[in-house]
Parts: sequence; C-alpha cells; structure tokens
Amino acid sequence: MTQRQLYLGPLTDNRRWDRVAIRADDVIVVTPPKCGTTWMQTIIALLFSGDPEVETELSIRMPWVDIRLRDLEEVAERLEGMTHRRSMKSHTPMDGLPLDDQAQYICVFRHPLDAHLSNRRHMHNMPITFYSHWFPEDDPDGIAFRRFLDGGPEGFDMDAMPLAHILRHYKAAIALADRPNVTLFHFADMARDLEGVFAKVSDLLDISHNSETMAQLVRAATFDNMKANAERFAPSGGKGFFKSDSAFFHSGSNGQWAGMLSDDEIARYDAMMAASLTPEERAWLEYGSAGVPMG
Repeated sequence: MTQRQLYLGPLTDNRRWDRVAIRADDVIVVTPPKCGTTWMQTIIALLFSGDPEVETELSIRMPWVDIRLRDLEEVAERLEGMTHRRSMKSHTPMDGLPLDDQAQYICVFRHPLDAHLSNRRHMHNMPITFYSHWFPEDDPDGIAFRRFLDGGPEGFDMDAMPLAHILRHYKAAIALADRPNVTLFHFADMARDLEGVFAKVSDLLDISHNSETMAQLVRAATFDNMKANAERFAPSGGKGFFKSDSAFFHSGSNGQWAGMLSDDEIARYDAMMAASLTPEERAWLEYGSAGVPMG
C-alpha cells in the first residue's frame, strides 16, 4: 500500500501515525470503536507479560495513536523510549495506516448493530460532546439510528461510527487479509471461545506460556472479570475519564439490538448491508466464524 487514505475527524487524525516509527515486532490492534478493541488489547497485554495480575494501563502502555486529545510529541517520544515489545491501537481503517511487512495487524469486528448500540451508551458515558446531537439520550424519533445509516465513512461523521465507516474498515481489512501479518478476529468468536482466541493470538505473536499460566490469563480476560475490575481494565480506568468505568463494559452479549429497532429500521439496515457485501462477507461481519447467531 503506497497511498494512504486520509481520515480526519474531530476526535482522530491518522496523520499522527507519521510520527511513529513502526518496529518489526510491533502489534497494532485496528478496529472500529466498540468492537472488542479493549478486549483484544487486554489479551495482548496478558500474553506479553504472562502475568494474570498485570496492570494493563492500556492508554499509556498501548496508546491510541490516532486520538487528538493526547499530545502527539509526548506519545511519539513515549513509544520511541519503550525497550519492550510494543502494541498500539487505531480506529483508522487499514487503508489509512502505514503498513509494515513485519509488524502484526490484528483487526477486530462485531455485528454492526451491536457495535452501534454499544457506541450509543459509550457516548453517553464520556465527557466529550462532539456528537451529543447524534446520540440524544431521549431519542423517540430515532435520530441516532438514522445517522448511523446516513453518515459517511470519512470526515466529521466517521468518529460517530456510522455503518459506512464500519464497512470501510471491513473492506480495507479484507483487501489485505491474504497477508500473513494481517488477521481478522470477531467479537462473537471471542465470546464463544476465548481460549481458542488466546491460542490463535499467541501463535501469531510467537508467544508461548505453559497450560496453567494460559488458563489463568484466559480467566483474567473474561468479560465478567474485566467488568468486575473495570478500574483496572477500562482505558484510563480509575482516573475519572468516564462517568462510570464499569459502564464501559456494559454488555459482552451479541444480538442485543433484537427488539430495540423497528421493522423499518432493520429493513433499511438490511438493504444497505445487502448492497455493500456479499452474503458470505455479511455473515462473517455479523456473526463471526459460525456465520449464524449464537444459540
């Protein structure tokens, strides 16, 4: 990839990656928001350390490079000063990132409707008002869902995570999925078989631990454990950034949108998905490797 797509939003700026010198053993977690980013980062932090009690401190140790709210020079200098193996996160699609032939890119996706509802709650839990008009807490007219369907993949819209931005993420990742260092994961598979996901990630990163240690790491990364210890596992947890750290882990369930959207809203979503993806691509994006809802 020689020409990078420009992604500039009120919260994020992918040009910030120009200040980061990618190392061959770097691990970059690339996702739309609320699709399992923190979950995957936690898995990586646990595998790096081999310690189920490690203080993850994701915002500092595995920084979100794109975000405008942190001073770029401070982030770049902190990353450059790290002597251990590094991991970073990005909410920029793969076509907007520097692509190194050796670094590992781990892309995580979730059913778009579950991601949308999770993002609504996330916006209400944050002290940032960029998109308060997109996500009214009292929304009898369905403004949030209408903007989810109408928003564009770039510019001001993208940081509110409309469907078009999720689809851009997905298609950009699919386009590179034949590379040995680009791997797609799904939130539903993490919920179904966390132990299997740990095994796959550890293989990708060439990290091994004995079976007892791995079992302890898997237990530490269960959704229930992260929610119960939200000050430890939430990004910037315990620092008052969120109204509630625990609310960051509101629900690890799938299919939470069922019964919350009208038939017309679902029909409009279905039409956009059918026009954008093949049936096979859609099945994976919504349900992961099983291709069907969890029973």
